[in-house]
Amino acid sequence: MLTYNLTKKQARLFLLSHQKLTAGAIPSGKLSIYDYVRHVGCIQYDPLNIAGHNHELVLQARIPGFTPELVQELLYKDRLLVDGWDKNMSIYCTEDWPYFKRRRTAAASHHQANEPVMVAVAQVREELQKRGPLSSLDLDGKEKVDWAWAPTRLSRAAMESMYFWGEIVVHHRVHTRRYYDFAERLLPSELLSSADPNVTEEQFHDWYVLRRIGSIGLLWNKSGDGWLGISGLKSKERAAAIQRLLEKDSLRKVWVEGIKVPLYIRSIDAPTLESVMLQESEEIGLQPRDSFAAVLAPLDNLLWERELVRQLFGFHYRWEVYKPAIEREYGYYVLPILYNDRFVGRFEPVMDKKSQTLNINNWWWEPGESLTPEMIPALGEALTALSRCVRASSVHFRPEVVTACGLEGLLQ
Repeated sequence: MLTYNLTKKQARLFLLSHQKLTAGAIPSGKLSIYDYVRHVGCIQYDPLNIAGHNHELVLQARIPGFTPELVQELLYKDRLLVDGWDKNMSIYCTEDWPYFKRRRTAAASHHQANEPVMVAVAQVREELQKRGPLSSLDLDGKEKVDWAWAPTRLSRAAMESMYFWGEIVVHHRVHTRRYYDFAERLLPSELLSSADPNVTEEQFHDWYVLRRIGSIGLLWNKSGDGWLGISGLKSKERAAAIQRLLEKDSLRKVWVEGIKVPLYIRSIDAPTLESVMLQESEEIGLQPRDSFAAVLAPLDNLLWERELVRQLFGFHYRWEVYKPAIEREYGYYVLPILYNDRFVGRFEPVMDKKSQTLNINNWWWEPGESLTPEMIPALGEALTALSRCVRASSVHFRPEVVTACGLEGLLQ
């Protein structure tokens, strides 16, 4: 059984290479978006839009010239990507549809036991047949029903139930509002009729563990956010799946200096890791020509396992949008700044859609970090990518932030 021993720097560089967060790692265009999603399995969707939706921020950090229209086309025109549930709300490749059959079957068993919802489902089917793609607000009735998070309109509960069991899929979105249509109208019939590739529960667990490790690149067998959203996979089942995958050489064990537990990579990613080990050492850093910077999404794949990021990068990041204001250490919507193989800071952007201005309200450098001349080109490109993504015509820093953080070089 092949095992690797890495320095923390080697582990960081492997993760960044796996995540396509290096200079020139991926070309521009729609195909690169599709290739990246296929590579990592899924990217998370979140409806919050303070300075771009989460999935858009994930992609602008990696795809040169990215604009939201590109992923919209892949989702709702080309149908190569689909809105679905993987690590919570996610976007994944449509070709993966058969692998989630267990999730859809379980959802049908759960939701079809709700009699009021099923009565509404019959009405939704009739309206979709007559009128085509609809949102729940297009349907009559104000009756409410208890739902997962709070009482909601019965029509919405019915549509979400049908979505969960796969009868309907998202036809398009208007902002965060979902318009649905029958899956049979939008997805290939051969895909809809495909059997679950994983016949047994063990096969399903093995597939999902392998998929989730690939979503990040390097992951340990510890409970944490990296494993969220895998129904029925508790620590016992996860450990058994990892052992089976090791024995089949689908996974390989990695020991990283200073980390007490082993980590795992997919064997198919071993060439990337071995290349990093050959080319890099603690004494050889990135040269200026390799400089790369990116503004990362709060739910970026690299950040899924926050404790691992803290141990490897020395960067502690929490998304504080759901914390009471008095308990926030930084702010409501704060994004990390990656520069080469380290996190150098974080900042608070707010998009003013009326003036088309991306406002930088606050900026925090990590301890020991400050703006240096060699950082300026890469950080400037990262901010340009973000402003393009949110369709900003200008970027405005609060003057006191510029002065306090020494950001004058970014304004040139």
